[in-house]
Amino acid sequence: MNVLIIGASRGIGLEVLKLALDYNHLVTALVRYPEKLNVEDDKLWLEKGDILDVGSISHVLKDQDVVCCTIGINPTFNKVTVFSEGTKNLIQEMKKAGVKRLICVTGIGGGDSKGHGGFLYDKLINPLILGRIYEDKDRQESIVKASDIEWIIVRPGFLTNGKLTKDYKVFIDLKRVTAGKISRKDVAHFIINQFETNEYLGKTPLLTY
Repeated sequence: MNVLIIGASRGIGLEVLKLALDYNHLVTALVRYPEKLNVEDDKLWLEKGDILDVGSISHVLKDQDVVCCTIGINPTFNKVTVFSEGTKNLIQEMKKAGVKRLICVTGIGGGDSKGHGGFLYDKLINPLILGRIYEDKDRQESIVKASDIEWIIVRPGFLTNGKLTKDYKVFIDLKRVTAGKISRKDVAHFIINQFETNEYLGKTPLLTY
């Protein structure tokens, strides 16, 4: 498949890129700093651009089958808009290009997953350190849900640099669920499995061990 990854230079996006190449997908990576991505493969095309730049998004959407939005930023106390504004741009251009499927990564604290991260995270870390980010991730999720594209919002638990196990839990109903850890490699494994299956379309799966 032809796969576009936005936010592929680190974290989950980088793991999706590597695993997608291992699975022989044709990958386009839209990154702000291509020189920082030390991956070479005949199936990989690097494009310099930014999710806030409509022109760079439209340029890379042609003939794509699925888009993975894995952007992230460091904690900040300033107002955050990159998730919502960038996703609005992305969906707008996806519709113009006829690309139907979006897999969007948010996290614990987005939407109705708020309150499912455990006491320390829910009461201290999320509101005091990540509050600005998750205010905008809430807006991002609302934009995705209101769209008429094929969407999946992926909410990973607490991310580690652990191994690819392919053995993790997927929750849709969060009643009595508290997120634990999960490796970025296993999140990438889940995402790649959603390229063609419809099992989680229009849903917000939470991933954890």
